[in-house]
Amino acid sequence: MMTSIHELLQKEAQAVLNIPITDAYEKAVELIVEQIHRKKGKLVTTGMGKAGQIAMNIATTFCSTGIPAVFLHPSEAQHGDLGILQENDLLLLISNSGKTREIVELTQLAHNLNPKLKYIVITGNADSPLARESDICLCTGHPDEVCALGMTPTTSTTVMTVIGDILVVETMKKTGFTIEEYSKRHHGGYLGERSRKLSK
Repeated sequence: MMTSIHELLQKEAQAVLNIPITDAYEKAVELIVEQIHRKKGKLVTTGMGKAGQIAMNIATTFCSTGIPAVFLHPSEAQHGDLGILQENDLLLLISNSGKTREIVELTQLAHNLNPKLKYIVITGNADSPLARESDICLCTGHPDEVCALGMTPTTSTTVMTVIGDILVVETMKKTGFTIEEYSKRHHGGYLGERSRKLSK
């Protein structure tokens, strides 16, 4: 069993190392900084199923590091929640296949609301409809899932999370986000206490 677990860990680690690194990351970070930090829009993340959970996590992490962000459920968007979108907002879409029906429909509805709206997509399929229509595409490298059936989102969601972390950290560097600003957003728990001590 230990050997099996070690092999799974190796596969997950290798998938992270195999993420295609291009100048799209620099462009994505610059777009986030431009739209949210400079123009005072917000980052709106979205995804269905497991990808949606990753999108939600990315939004909350960005919020804690100085970039206002919110998760928009693609199905709820069709029932009025699309109204969250405002001028200078930026969409971050996550879809492993790049053709998730609800996400494709969301982009169409969003562009109908605001034709100038820009969006970044994180996907495992660089030739997908979402990838082709995006302003910036960040490809996961389409890793094989470690799931015994090869179906359950496992490795793919790990890679999506890592890509989200990269965007957050590089954006923090670009905006010069400080520990003092961090402490203002973290009032409770261990991180709140530690950040206040470090900001003194």
